Amino acid sequence: MTQEDRSGSREAMADARARMVEGLRREIRGERVLRAFAEVPRERFVPAEFQAYAYEDRPLAIGHGQTISQPMMVALMLQEMALLGEEKVLDVGTGSGYQAALLSRMAKQVVGVELVPELAESARSALLGVGYGNVSVHAARDELGWPDEAPYNAIVVAAASPRVPQSLVAQLAPGGRLVLPVGPRERQDLVVIVSTPEGLEVTRKGACGFVPLIGREAFSPQ
Repeated sequence: MTQEDRSGSREAMADARARMVEGLRREIRGERVLRAFAEVPRERFVPAEFQAYAYEDRPLAIGHGQTISQPMMVALMLQEMALLGEEKVLDVGTGSGYQAALLSRMAKQVVGVELVPELAESARSALLGVGYGNVSVHAARDELGWPDEAPYNAIVVAAASPRVPQSLVAQLAPGGRLVLPVGPRERQDLVVIVSTPEGLEVTRKGACGFVPLIGREAFSPQ
């Protein structure tokens, strides 16, 4: 590929990214969310054979039976986190690292956890390759989340849990927000939980579909 070809490819990706952001504006009002999507190159977080589809509003396979989520769904989840820029956030189910990359543009510190060791390693490499140094990615252990660095101002889970995991609730800072899909393997509701002095405020935001969260308080491997 010539230098001119590479430049044209970069320009085409930038144009496709701008079109994706305009599409997100139909439902997303948070300018910080939209700015993050405008800045982060999604093509760097998908396998080479799917890079041509990086800015279509659909999930894409990333190997090991996992997917990178549909951009609109990711945007809706990040909007519900209500980040202002100084937070420490936990990204459960980091996958290819794309959501962590978006969070890195919206928060002060991002801690990622991924069950598949190979994906955790490739996510680290991709994030470093794009220069997002405020993100750390860990291979998941038996417990959900990453309690070593708790509490977190916000937690987002990119996999479906049959119920709200109390271990993740315990990792929230006072006033913190937990955003995750809850329900059976086939279909879930997007749930937002806010930790308040009076207890947990739980709001359901509508139907969604995610791969299952595996571990304690979640689904067992099949």
